[in-house]
Amino acid sequence: MLRLGQKVYIVGDSFEQHLPIGEYGYVIAYERNADNVFDYVIRIPKLNKHVFVPASDVEMEEVLMQQEVDRLERESLIDFALATKNEELFRRIMNGDGEIAEEPVKDVQSNEDFIKQIGLKAWI
Repeated sequence: MLRLGQKVYIVGDSFEQHLPIGEYGYVIAYERNADNVFDYVIRIPKLNKHVFVPASDVEMEEVLMQQEVDRLERESLIDFALATKNEELFRRIMNGDGEIAEEPVKDVQSNEDFIKQIGLKAWI
C-alpha cells in the first residue's frame, strides 16, 4: 500500500479517464469503500486536479527505476554474450536463468537409516 504524500507515476489507464501516462502525481487519499473499484485519490500537478485510480494504474518511482535497471543490465549482458560469442551465457539469459545454478547437495542416508525407514513403511 502506498503512503499518503508519496510520489507515484501513472503507468496505465484502465478505465479510460484520459490520464497522462508517464506523468507523476501524489497520493492524497485512500478509497476505503469496499464497493468502489478505485484504490487511491492522486493529485496530478500537470492537470491541476484530483483523480481516482486503481492500484494497477500507478507505480512508485523506485520500482520503475529498478525495472529499468534490470532491463538495461539484461540488454548489456546479451550484448556482451554476443560480442564474446559466449553461447552458454546467451542461452542462460534468454531462458531466464539469471543465476548460475549450484550443484544440489544430495542428502545421503546411511544403510541403517534406509533399512529403518523401509521397516517403518512395511508395518503401515
